[in-house]
Amino acid sequence: MPEGKRKFKVVVQKPEGISFDLADSAYRLEYEGLAPVGAEIVEIPAKTEDEFIASARDADAVIARGRRITEKIINGLDKCVVIGLGSVGADPVDVAAATRRGIVVTNVPDVFIEEVADHTMAMLLAAHRRLKQMDQLVRGGRWREGRPTFLGIPRLWGQTLGLVSFGNVSRAVARRAKPFGFQILAYDPYISELKMTGEGVEPVTSLAELCQRSDFVSMHAPWTAETTKLMKEEHFRAMKPSAIFVNNGRGKTVDEPSLIRALKEKWIAGAALDVFFDEPVDIENPLLHMDNVIVTPHIASATARMMPETRRRLGRELAIVLSGRWPRSCVNPDVLPRTKLVRWQPYDMDRGPGG
Repeated sequence: MPEGKRKFKVVVQKPEGISFDLADSAYRLEYEGLAPVGAEIVEIPAKTEDEFIASARDADAVIARGRRITEKIINGLDKCVVIGLGSVGADPVDVAAATRRGIVVTNVPDVFIEEVADHTMAMLLAAHRRLKQMDQLVRGGRWREGRPTFLGIPRLWGQTLGLVSFGNVSRAVARRAKPFGFQILAYDPYISELKMTGEGVEPVTSLAELCQRSDFVSMHAPWTAETTKLMKEEHFRAMKPSAIFVNNGRGKTVDEPSLIRALKEKWIAGAALDVFFDEPVDIENPLLHMDNVIVTPHIASATARMMPETRRRLGRELAIVLSGRWPRSCVNPDVLPRTKLVRWQPYDMDRGPGG
């Protein structure tokens, strides 16, 4: 887009090499939303924060991809009104700093809810039915050892599933779990009990109680300063020796050394993990070398639909804010925007925001 025709400048860190989520290198999907409002995406090949700030200082919007958008970067943005995330989690952005500067932070919290809920159930069922161990027995010529393993494992029907947090994914998991005969508990101090009971889920007032009563504990809390290492030694000790811990949410919500100890010392029976405290996970991490742990590489949300839809949604959200309207999804709803935003109106792809 010629400089003279550009109405808005949207910056993003230039990826190193070909990125799996931007293989076209043309931002075609983001432009579906951004082109109608006159926005141009500019890649910044910055090696340092100072280089990024120098090129982004006059940007109207930032795409948080390829570089963490820190407080230092945010304080160096003179015109920015919106920072866009193509994910549910806001980990790559210092949201508090953006809020102080009056910058809206958008995300895509509802694009792949069903996929994560599906993966949660898959991991839970695989851990319960000991699929990793059963696969190893068959491959190792130990066919007859399979059935004896289940002499001490109860059937799934009637077991209790405890959900930590009761957001979109947890609610989708609850709907899937009911046909399996689960009794379902949820702990979330920010969600009303009526919303839980309306879903047929029993609210509990403490994480300790949830851990004590549950046969499966599934972590779905977002990662914030408050939830860092939310699940720690006292909670694993409170769980039943037959219980299984599932985490398809955020790795940093769990005190990983405590989880490792809980598995080694048999405070709990097993775990199913799609996320880790540090990623990519170190191949020497003990969790990767335990027979009672099933792991996947942070792919709970991954399908052929995921990346195209998150990129489209990201572009639309940026376009809505740049057009002076409130986005569909705002991470920091208490922000006082630099621009006077009109509360959200439907986005029409043919006519643009507010159509």
